[in-house]
Amino acid sequence: MKRKKTIVLGVSGSIASYKAADLVSSLGKKGCEVFVVMTKEAIEFISPLTLQTLSGNRVYSDMFEIPEEWDAKHISLAKRADLILLAPATANVIGKLAGGICDSLLCCTVIASKAPVLIAPAMNDVMYNNKIVQENISKLKKIGYKFIGPRVGRLACGYEAIGCMSDVADIIKAAGKIL
Repeated sequence: MKRKKTIVLGVSGSIASYKAADLVSSLGKKGCEVFVVMTKEAIEFISPLTLQTLSGNRVYSDMFEIPEEWDAKHISLAKRADLILLAPATANVIGKLAGGICDSLLCCTVIASKAPVLIAPAMNDVMYNNKIVQENISKLKKIGYKFIGPRVGRLACGYEAIGCMSDVADIIKAAGKIL
């Protein structure tokens, strides 16, 4: 990642959301400009203020927030993105994207963008291995979305299995290859 790139980081509601802080910081150190879009569920896990402080940019989450100046936020973010990175990506967000459901600022931004999309899933192993989730992942891969992980590790429920979000360094390496 030599020249400055713009990354829209989508953070959805997973215990792995805390890793978004390291992602934002690491991407910034690589010279990327990062704009964060959070689902309302993600805000329950990590503060937007943390990600705003690390990115140096406003964090977006509310599709219906009245803007200070007129700007269709999902369109402006979608247009400026060189890459959209979803980390962590829950089964919910993956399913909505696969179905074309635009009921959040994050999903609207992804669907409105022509930028490449990299998805780092994070969820319980039973959810990840569910046939519906696997079909949704396959559908997104067929239309060009890239995936990294998940990996085997300690899950929130206390046991080791597939479902942990990939390590930040691996996600950044995969993003660099796409860019």
